[in-house]
Order: sequence, then C-alpha cells, then structure tokens
Amino acid sequence: MQPIVTFTARTVVLPQADIDTDQIIPARFLTTTQKTGLGQHAFSSWRYLADGTLNPKFELNAPSAQGAQVLVAGHNFGCGSSREHAPWALYDFGLRAVISTQIADIFRSNAQKNGIVPIIVDQDIHDWLVAHPDIAVTIDLEQMLLKLPGGRDVAFELDPFARYCLMHGIDQLGYLVSQDEAIAKYEATH
Repeated sequence: MQPIVTFTARTVVLPQADIDTDQIIPARFLTTTQKTGLGQHAFSSWRYLADGTLNPKFELNAPSAQGAQVLVAGHNFGCGSSREHAPWALYDFGLRAVISTQIADIFRSNAQKNGIVPIIVDQDIHDWLVAHPDIAVTIDLEQMLLKLPGGRDVAFELDPFARYCLMHGIDQLGYLVSQDEAIAKYEATH
C-alpha cells in the first residue's frame, strides 16, 4: 500500500445508512486471500444489473465518480461481519478514505490496516459533504485535518499507531519487519 501523508482527491457520495460489509463485498467473492482483483466486485449487487452491465443509477457508476478516491458514506458504514475483504475491495476500487458520521469499529480497524483513512465527522460537516458531491478535499495526516473547499479545516482523530502505519505505507507486520535490527539486538543481549 502507498504511504498517505497528505493527498487531495475528489469525493463520491453514497449516503445510505448502515452499509454493511456484505454490501461492500458480497460473500460470494470471499474465495480469495489476494488483495487485488476485488475492486471489480465492490458494491457488486448495486453496481451491476442482472445482465452484468453497469447500473447507471448507482452513484459509483456515474461519470463524475470515476477517479474519486474519497467516499462520503452514510451513518454506520462498514457494519456487519468482520471482513478484511471489504477494505481490500475498496482499496482495489481506488478509494483511499471513507468519511462518515459513524464507521463500524471492526471495519475502521481493518481499513486503517489496509491503506484506507477512516474519518468520522460531525453531522453538519457530513450534511455539507453530502450536499456538495464531487468536490476536492485534502486529507492531511500530519496535521490530522480534513480540508474542505473555501478554507474550512475539520480536525479528525486516528489511533496514533494506525496513523504511523498509514503515513509509512505499512501494516502491523510491516512495522515489525522494520524493527528487525532492534529485535535482533535485544534478543542477542537477553
């Protein structure tokens, strides 16, 4: 995964509340342990019509959504079963951040471990973002700010270790591997 320090990207809005992990990546696609290739199945039941063509009424299929990297989602995003495939699918689809008023704990943890920044905002900020789709926002992990058009900055919180890993493009195992020399030195003296 790519390090995330500061990036600017367009938003796409999916305002439905309680989008669960089975809606993000249906169970029928959980037959792989590979992180790549799942993006084509993200929101599969909504993105595709019965004949396999793209559903023109689904928000993520709109021409304005192409290339958007920030999903503004409804309340309680990522609820349901623990499914690491859900952030894998979103990452492979091209998303790098999810903004909502509430993000399910397990999904939030899995997202952070897989290169997606989960940002929780107040209802008024969320309402503004929903009312202004397809805008460019800046996510700054150094300052822990979501920067909106017009100069409005919104502070958000992340677990410090998750923030470190996101900023360095590593997961927990990558962090341990980066500490190999210190671990070897400790083991040699104990």
